Amino acid sequence: MKRFGAILFISAYLCALSWGIVSHAVKYKVGSHPIMYYVVWDMFCGWSAYSSRLQVIAEGESGKYYEVSPAPWGELNPFGHIERRHYDPFDDLIPKIIKNNLRNTTHEPIENVYVIEEVWPKKYNLPDDIWEEKFEKPKDLQPYYNVRSVFSGDGVKVRCNLAWYQLQIVRSVANNPRLQQQAAGSQPFFTNVRSGNSMAPAGN
Repeated sequence: MKRFGAILFISAYLCALSWGIVSHAVKYKVGSHPIMYYVVWDMFCGWSAYSSRLQVIAEGESGKYYEVSPAPWGELNPFGHIERRHYDPFDDLIPKIIKNNLRNTTHEPIENVYVIEEVWPKKYNLPDDIWEEKFEKPKDLQPYYNVRSVFSGDGVKVRCNLAWYQLQIVRSVANNPRLQQQAAGSQPFFTNVRSGNSMAPAGN
């Protein structure tokens, strides 16, 4: 009986992991339920020391700016208190949000819609009493802002910039002469040889 239970447990465990790998590979219902976090392939993909939020701001013909999201009728909060748009780092849902919110509100003609990242260190998320216990200085939250992308008034993406995290990586290399020198003097191990479209080690 114990042997049967062990086989059943191992089989269920392997099936769950297999389901997670396949689900993640084909992007099928990866975020359908919080329990999927435990079975998808990238469950330990890393954590950032910064919190980020997406602000959606529309610019009218007169130069006046409007807050597109959250919508006047409220927002969907799929996982806790954070609104749906903040779970969209690749702008997959933003065009739908823009079109829906602008279609159902009264406003002047819209020229552009800006998706702006607001980023700040996570330590500022601590409650005030814990902050006072851990730090001797008052909170001085100064968020970073980055224009992530720009959409036209009908929700078509016209410009896409690097995300704030990627931008910091690029700047760290650009501001480091040693890394620039190493990048300029290095060669990839494989290079694409046009004759025959074959792959050969660099230098041969």
